[in-house]
Amino acid sequence: MSEKLRTIIVEDEELARNLMKSFLSDNDKIEIIAECENGFEGIKTINELKPDLVFLDIQMPKITGFELLELLEHKPQIIFATAYDQYALKAFEFNAADYLLKPYSKDRLFEAVDKVAEKILKEGATSDVAENVSNFPKEEPLDRIVVKDRHKIHIIPVDQVRYIESMDDYVMIYTKTSRHMKQKTMKYFEGALDQRNFVRIHRSYIVKVDEIHEIQQYEKESYVVILHDKTKLKVSKTGYKNLKGVLNF
Repeated sequence: MSEKLRTIIVEDEELARNLMKSFLSDNDKIEIIAECENGFEGIKTINELKPDLVFLDIQMPKITGFELLELLEHKPQIIFATAYDQYALKAFEFNAADYLLKPYSKDRLFEAVDKVAEKILKEGATSDVAENVSNFPKEEPLDRIVVKDRHKIHIIPVDQVRYIESMDDYVMIYTKTSRHMKQKTMKYFEGALDQRNFVRIHRSYIVKVDEIHEIQQYEKESYVVILHDKTKLKVSKTGYKNLKGVLNF
């Protein structure tokens, strides 16, 4: 492989970044084009510079490595680097190129680089890690949603979400004060949100239970949900069943 892999390091600990850089300075397959000390910077830099490879820490302040992946427009190969081995299995299921458990040796790092180089030769530089991350079932219900709006990144606590509306490949997330678009499916949110607090009332709507003011019948078997702020949302037959289950009526 003649061309070097254009590489970005996203890692919040300076010592870990420096160690990785000093190891990689001896590797002729790698050209480090940037380093980022948090996820916000990482998203911006990866989308702008379009690297072949990103070394990505998972546990970072502000936003996690997994949340960063959800917001990327450019999809490079990813090598996760983290001190927490509970993520190992997850990382592989996401189809990361490789996974480094800190502290790792120089040999182990080089092995990961070789693996990526081989993967790029076989599959090309674009990776599907980001899609896999977003479809991965969560152990815990979602407690926040990270969205990118042009150059801003918003972190929305789930308890501020009133309802979610389907928009083809995107969803619109409504809070009391704003609304945000995110490239995710309704199926994802249906599985990821706490089902005691959110209910799917229609193929187009998931609603926070506490936001429901009343359920109104407007034809023989047709219902609408009216929220506290008078918003009306359609309810499907299955949605009505779901509501009965959650509200016990």
